[in-house]
Amino acid sequence: MDHISITKADGQFEKFDPAKLEHSLAHAGASTTMRAKILARVLRHLRPGIMTEEIYRHAFDMLKDEEQAPVAARYSMKRAVFALGPSGFPFERFLAEVFRGHGWSVTTDITLMGRCVTHEIDVLMEKDGERVGIEAKFHNDPGGKTDIKDALYVKARYDDLRQAPEASSRVNEGCLVTNTRFTRNAIRYAQCSNLRLIGWDYPRTRGLLNLIEEAGVHPLTCLTTLTDGEKRRLLDQKIVLCKQIQTPHILQEYGIKPDHIPRVIEEAKLLSGI
Repeated sequence: MDHISITKADGQFEKFDPAKLEHSLAHAGASTTMRAKILARVLRHLRPGIMTEEIYRHAFDMLKDEEQAPVAARYSMKRAVFALGPSGFPFERFLAEVFRGHGWSVTTDITLMGRCVTHEIDVLMEKDGERVGIEAKFHNDPGGKTDIKDALYVKARYDDLRQAPEASSRVNEGCLVTNTRFTRNAIRYAQCSNLRLIGWDYPRTRGLLNLIEEAGVHPLTCLTTLTDGEKRRLLDQKIVLCKQIQTPHILQEYGIKPDHIPRVIEEAKLLSGI
């Protein structure tokens, strides 16, 4: 077991670490007994080169079938954010809600005039006199990484906006946010040029997952009680959060079966801590 390498989403190999799996299960709220059962199941199926997605599926299926709600939903958070795709628009709306949960006043999909050209801004945040523009880089592929080209592009855009003639278009800084990770060169450049980056687990204690959990804002795509088709219908209506579907009439309006609605609402409320 100590020498078995597994295949990550980006194709790289790493040694299987049972402590890492147990930590992620504990973080989601799985009981000690359930963690032991899942680890035993994974070890039975472990083989050289096994994909991390297969390990995740073993764990998620057991949590969904045997653990109390909403542990499986919490464990699936990263996949749930990927499920906001295939376009990046639901991801942008979700980011706006995450930052609202941190006390920012947020506007989405606006155009600002810089010193040289106009710029379409995914998310504009304002708080205590500070204005921060967000460039949302959404990846459908779990192995995708945001590279230096994106960092260079965002830095140039927000340098232009910092020098905007009109105060209403001016920003203090730009921030590049992605649902995956950054390449080393992107991080190196951002650190050198003072560009703020937020990735799934970057910076280490202030990554996107940390921000989601601290804000108490969860994408409806993490709910195990909705089908993929039901989630897509809700996303198409710009409904992206669990807290937006905690009343029966919203679910009825978009075709959720009446006898199924109480379970959906219960899971959404438990996940939101209500």
